[in-house]
Amino acid sequence: MRSSGLLAAGIPRAVSRRIAHPGSISSTQVSAYAQKASLDANNGLRRRFSIISNPSLHPSILQQPEIRKPFATTNHAVPSSIARPGCLQKVRFLSATNVQQNVTKHEPPNNPRNAGMEQEEKEKAALEEMHRGFELTEKASQAAKINLSARLAKDSGGKKAGFGEVWRLLKIARPEAKILSVAFLFLLISSSITMSIPFSIGKILDIATHGSQEGGNELFGLTLPVFYGVLGGILAVGAAANYGRIIILRIVGERIVARLRSKLFRRTFIQDAEFFDANRVGDLISRLSSDTIIVGKSITQNLSDGLRAFVSGAAGFGLMAFVSLKLSSVLLVLLPPVALGAFFYGRAIRNLSRKIQKNLGSLTKIAEERLGNVKTSQAFAGEILEVNRYNKQVRRIFELGKKESFVSATFFSSTGLMGNMTILSLLYVGGGMVQSGAISIGDLTSFLMYTAYAGSSMFGLSSFYSELMKGVGAASRLFELQDRNPTVSPTKGDHVVSARGPIRFKNLDFSYPTRPAVTIFKDLDFEIPQGSNVAIVGPSGGGKSTIASMLLRFYNPTNGQILIDGKDISTMNAKSLRRKIGVVSQEPVLFSGTIAENISYGKPHATRAEIIAAARKANCQFISDFPDGLDTHVGARGAQLSGGQKQRIAIARALIKNPDILILDEATSALDAESETLVNSALAALLRGNLTTISIAHRLSTIKRSDTIVVLSSDGRVAEQGTYKKLSSRPDGAFTKLMEWQMSGGEGGVGPLPHDSSAGRGPPSEKEELQQMLQEGDEDYAEDDDADAESEEEAGDEEKVRKEDKASSERDGGEATVTAGVEEAERQRSR
Repeated sequence: MRSSGLLAAGIPRAVSRRIAHPGSISSTQVSAYAQKASLDANNGLRRRFSIISNPSLHPSILQQPEIRKPFATTNHAVPSSIARPGCLQKVRFLSATNVQQNVTKHEPPNNPRNAGMEQEEKEKAALEEMHRGFELTEKASQAAKINLSARLAKDSGGKKAGFGEVWRLLKIARPEAKILSVAFLFLLISSSITMSIPFSIGKILDIATHGSQEGGNELFGLTLPVFYGVLGGILAVGAAANYGRIIILRIVGERIVARLRSKLFRRTFIQDAEFFDANRVGDLISRLSSDTIIVGKSITQNLSDGLRAFVSGAAGFGLMAFVSLKLSSVLLVLLPPVALGAFFYGRAIRNLSRKIQKNLGSLTKIAEERLGNVKTSQAFAGEILEVNRYNKQVRRIFELGKKESFVSATFFSSTGLMGNMTILSLLYVGGGMVQSGAISIGDLTSFLMYTAYAGSSMFGLSSFYSELMKGVGAASRLFELQDRNPTVSPTKGDHVVSARGPIRFKNLDFSYPTRPAVTIFKDLDFEIPQGSNVAIVGPSGGGKSTIASMLLRFYNPTNGQILIDGKDISTMNAKSLRRKIGVVSQEPVLFSGTIAENISYGKPHATRAEIIAAARKANCQFISDFPDGLDTHVGARGAQLSGGQKQRIAIARALIKNPDILILDEATSALDAESETLVNSALAALLRGNLTTISIAHRLSTIKRSDTIVVLSSDGRVAEQGTYKKLSSRPDGAFTKLMEWQMSGGEGGVGPLPHDSSAGRGPPSEKEELQQMLQEGDEDYAEDDDADAESEEEAGDEEKVRKEDKASSERDGGEATVTAGVEEAERQRSR
């Protein structure tokens, strides 16, 4: 029944059965039968194909032209779902020459053909039932219902920037208010001196051309040589003021960036585990690096440039009105379009800036993750894949940058054109006024220079606005991080003096905050006596490591309590509680630095003697083999050390704290035999102490030396609890079944699938498999040949069949190739 659909395709029963089971038959073994079945369909024989997509076989088989051809003959596109692994859809299609013959209404009610079709439908329904275990389980469906309320916003560029956001951005500079006021004073001095230059030049031109009506060759009561000297001194003062402004703003900007980074890094580090489950590290790094730079620049250098542009613009327009109201009115007509364009330009730049910063965060994440695991990529020859992945993100940023450049080019070129047209209009009107004697040449020159200054100020203000919007966009990302309060506060609660005493998980319910629909624990209840060594075992994904996370208060339970010596840990100060707990994880993390620094990480002010004592307890004699001893640098993530050496340093780091509770999360699972022996000897000495040890274990050696074993079930409850001797004496117990499965070669914690009679039995050899397929296939082919002859007789046109066969053979490379494949399979059977 499992292979009935494939039998209709000309594939023997043995082959069809193996296609329904992933990995039991290679595509080369199936290819000959599949190709022959395809050619038979193209010959016009009535066939019904029922192809079941398979995670390991069908994506490759369906790509062969011989298999794809029947879809083309029936004018049906190949469903995309077939090519996706794990899909259980069945696709049925008929050859084009017999489509009309399969219409039920043209056949007699009692036609045996109808009965066969009904039988096939039943077989298909049964086949679906047999494969239902490969569909998404209820747990998988629940896991799809994620909750990312803790995730920081990725792209809120469409959000409008209100005055409150701008004011909050400016308030970041409040600690630097005094020094910034000095910088702004320097700005006023330099801007005022700069704006006096056009007026002075105009007066000098008037004296040079017509002479001064008030005092001949004197200006402001000074002769021209003296005036030039005074003007030069004033310009030097302006340059000094400008120098002071720039240096103050640069220093203040760097100080603001440093303070922001320090504050935000501290805020990031106090967040709970839910926050890091929902947010990518690359995005957080981007906020701490590039976003802080943008904010610092926005409220120092950019703010100064904006104020300078405002002062210069205001003074310029005032002096233009003083020189000539008529020319000023001409200028004011052209200003509103420029101001409106600057407003829309600033909004567009803000949105693009947020998108660029978001993608820069993704780029940083890719680089950090891939370069941190470069050896894994190289081991799988994945260099090109990772380079392409990185380049794809680079291209996204490039496209956004290109879009920003187009927006900027459009705005600045159009405003530049407007400025030039303004100058041309002023020259036209002003030239007429000079000819009529309304103004002098010097006044027109001064007016044009003030126009240039005012135009430059308008550009400066538009640039200031766009940069301010960039700063608001970056600051909003920082404020999201700054404003978030962790669900589990590391500083609130009662100070923990001691964590000794029995540990009780009381009626505990728990689901991860990011996956609230997936229940990890349901009414979990067990107790760990003080000073005991407890092993937590269970199926993969059953919540063993979650117990350690909850005991460390990375998460709070949904319902229930975790009690230490009768006190609920939810009322305890999380930081002080963690100081009483030592942790050795499955993959120990070492930081760049020396061995001594990594060991003392558990106790920052530890003495040299304490570090040496902890290293000896953890069996770290290998330190003596290093020339620098404890001062040996371990490299990034401990890359200079072996797995066993890193694990023993991690044990020493946990022991130097003198913890009341020690958590061993698969501490020896990734070690070789020699390293495991050394680590186990270190652990054995610890277990003789008075601390409570919780071992999350798969290995039998770890489980045997435990005082108590807690067996978790897949539904989040305690299946069994007791000593190794007690639990192993129960032949039908959960612990016994778990150990039997591990001893039979299964993965740790994963039992055999239900109704799977092949569990624990090795697969047959390829030779045996092929012989069995061909033996069972002889009868199938004989039956199929009879059906083919009947269908060919019904067609009634042998010549047409031969022509179609010939054309099909020419297109597909000939039937000889396919026949050769079948004959090759037959020769393998004979051998």
